[in-house]
Amino acid sequence: MERRIFGIETEFGCMVRDDAAGTPEQVVEAVKNHCFYQKRWGLIDLHARDYSFEPARSGGFLLNGGRLYIDAVGDHEEYATPECTDIFDVCRYNKAGQWIVQSLLNDLGLSEIASFHNNSVDHFGGHTFGCHENYLVEMHDEDFFRASFNYLLPFLVTRQIFAGVGRVGGHRLNFSSMKNSVMTISDYDVDYQWVSNFYGVEIDPTVDFQLSQRADHIVKTISSRVRFNRAIINPKWDSYYNFSNLHRLHILYGEGNMSDYATALKVGTTCVVLSLVEDGLLGTEVEIRDPLETLRSVSRDPSWKWLVKRKSGGTIKAVDLQRIYLEAAKKRLAGVDTQTDWVLREWEATLDALETNPLTLANKLDWVAKHKIYTEFMKEEGVGWHDDVMQSLDIEYHNANRSQSLFYGLEELGEMERLVTDAEIAEATVAAPQNTRAAARADIIKKLLDKKSKDYVIDWDLVYLAKNRHLDLKNPFDTYLKEAETFTKGM
Repeated sequence: MERRIFGIETEFGCMVRDDAAGTPEQVVEAVKNHCFYQKRWGLIDLHARDYSFEPARSGGFLLNGGRLYIDAVGDHEEYATPECTDIFDVCRYNKAGQWIVQSLLNDLGLSEIASFHNNSVDHFGGHTFGCHENYLVEMHDEDFFRASFNYLLPFLVTRQIFAGVGRVGGHRLNFSSMKNSVMTISDYDVDYQWVSNFYGVEIDPTVDFQLSQRADHIVKTISSRVRFNRAIINPKWDSYYNFSNLHRLHILYGEGNMSDYATALKVGTTCVVLSLVEDGLLGTEVEIRDPLETLRSVSRDPSWKWLVKRKSGGTIKAVDLQRIYLEAAKKRLAGVDTQTDWVLREWEATLDALETNPLTLANKLDWVAKHKIYTEFMKEEGVGWHDDVMQSLDIEYHNANRSQSLFYGLEELGEMERLVTDAEIAEATVAAPQNTRAAARADIIKKLLDKKSKDYVIDWDLVYLAKNRHLDLKNPFDTYLKEAETFTKGM
């Protein structure tokens, strides 16, 4: 891909099947502690990264350069990949997160009574949790890039036709009453910081199946607020990913794809479209009337025609809107490198298949795989979309436990296309990418672990040691390996 850093953050759902495991919050805490104190797979934060959301010892950086921590909003186990420049790397580091949390659960003897799920919705409890994406974007002029969101949002709300993970049923938000809400209100004050309004979450009986798990819960296009104000884009004007005129774009609306293919296509096409936005190559031809309404209507369309209302009037199919982006990308980026060519080729092939027969993509796209196996199950068992067993199946598709997961069952049968091998995923659990600053961070972490150091501060863009020694890692494209070697001498 063209020069760009990206990564994925996954908030895992935790299900406890036996009270002997404790509460989900206790399981999450035990897994985090086991990772850093017993297994020593990384260094726990001795300082507060954020006194409200990430206090001291809520998580830390791992030997693979990524992070495992407890997200105080919702108390989720969260895993962030290290910085990547390769879409297949981000696939294997994303899967490595599942392997890490499942290995920790196994090691604690909890795998039969508790589980982690790479999904984004609690069907019965009304909660949603994210799989966020980070991209380094060029921003010579912040006002220009903000204005360009009008050209980026149509892509983001329609890419669900290939990136959506699919879900059984639906939720509807009630802003005037909590009477029929299925959502329990959290006891954690941090969940409600900067909340301007609350709403109830109700079961929507009008929806059988939809493309997106998150679409029903997104209420803003752009917002810095996270709880009850979930947005498509959540601005992150921090220093961690900033370098020169490059800044972090935090996409809040995303979902936990199990399919390697869907993950690579999602990240790859988004990188391509960001290049078009940066170069000012998109205009009114892609603008739509209402991104939030489009997000929900495309997700919920049982006909799979996915009509979108254009800002200029009339409608366009989501497939055709995606083709506008594709054609612009082919003119600008064809032949840049083999990985970009893979994205352009697979994007086009996927759109062609979605237009003619989406079910042919059951071995590549999560939502299609789900629809196929759920339909077959309902026919065989004589149940319907709104039976509880269907929501349970939907949750188990995303189970990180390979012996319990519906997805991994399909993969074992050879019914899902793979882009990364088990060996590559296993390596990604303990080794960082060797072409970004994650390489130096991981090298320093390993040496600090060997020395059993208790005096350090580690972040994405710097490392502090005792006696005011520090190493800046401002450039995410630099490996800093030589600097790290010098920095750690005589520790």
